[in-house]
Amino acid sequence: MRISGALIGALALCVIASGAVADGMLRAADHAPIGVMGDHRHKLGEFMLSYRFMHMDMDGNRIGDNDVSPETIATTVANRFFGQAMQPPTLRVVPTSMTMQMHMVGIMYAPTDWVTLMAMMNHTEKEMDHITFMGPAGTTRLGTFTTKSSGIGDTKLSGLFRLYESGIHKTHVNLGFSLPTGSTTERDTILTPTGARPNPRLPYAMQLGSGTLDLLPGLTYTGRDGARSWGAQYSGTVRLERDHGYQWGDRHALTGWLAYELQPWLSVSSRLAFSTMGEIDGRDAAIIAPVQTADPDNYGGERLDLTFGLNLVGQSGIWHGQRVAIEGGIPVMQDLNGPQMETDYTLTVGWQYAF
Repeated sequence: MRISGALIGALALCVIASGAVADGMLRAADHAPIGVMGDHRHKLGEFMLSYRFMHMDMDGNRIGDNDVSPETIATTVANRFFGQAMQPPTLRVVPTSMTMQMHMVGIMYAPTDWVTLMAMMNHTEKEMDHITFMGPAGTTRLGTFTTKSSGIGDTKLSGLFRLYESGIHKTHVNLGFSLPTGSTTERDTILTPTGARPNPRLPYAMQLGSGTLDLLPGLTYTGRDGARSWGAQYSGTVRLERDHGYQWGDRHALTGWLAYELQPWLSVSSRLAFSTMGEIDGRDAAIIAPVQTADPDNYGGERLDLTFGLNLVGQSGIWHGQRVAIEGGIPVMQDLNGPQMETDYTLTVGWQYAF
């Protein structure tokens, strides 16, 4: 499995990194937890290559902060498309679980000491399981089905601009754009309440990109004192246009972390991450189905995650400048525009190499 391979790699670097440590070498807590993007700048002429693997698991549904069963959704939640051909009065298809895996490749380069440029591309794989209820009403289950989508996601280009730097404190502005390179027309076979198996355009959650040019503003602060380090970051996604008649809601996130070096080559971290996102504005006329994910109103909400991480850095030889890190998180609060699937956990594993 991909996750197992990444963990083995992290343990291998742990063994290698635990060798001789000399003054002035890289420190494990110099970087934020691996789930934080754009947390640090580089010196003039430096490059950094990175790879991250992110896994997210979702299971069950919520309306607001209350859990709801598939039967409750199928019998009580109105179908916004009722009145159109073959559309029942309530939702008759309910998603029950979803996984998303994302492979992210990035490069950073510093043309000056006060500006670092960053580019990131990703390949995303999504899989969603559903229950279909028979006919226009009732709780009789007709069957289940799974939809999948995979491919290149949106591409992010940004710059990190120094605001302030002292021996302990550093602050920089994050500013960039997300380019709509991910598909918004993915299709797959579904099971309808009548037993038919058409191949329509998938709902918004299963598409690979936003379809729009998005502004990525942000502000990052980091601090370091001996074995202790800390930081905070605001990041936003502001939609600048519409695609197929809709645009995703703006997203705003705030995170703060603490890290401690057990050894110069090894640090542990803890982080709180809050995010809020609006509903989808408008809709794609090609997305019509008696399922919650087809309704633009059932997107967005608020979430607070608690994460724990581990950072390792190679100190000498061919491993000098190479980092391996892992971070896992669980939600401690979710208030969703629903019905909507809730997040169970996230896991991020990454490698970075600066030269």
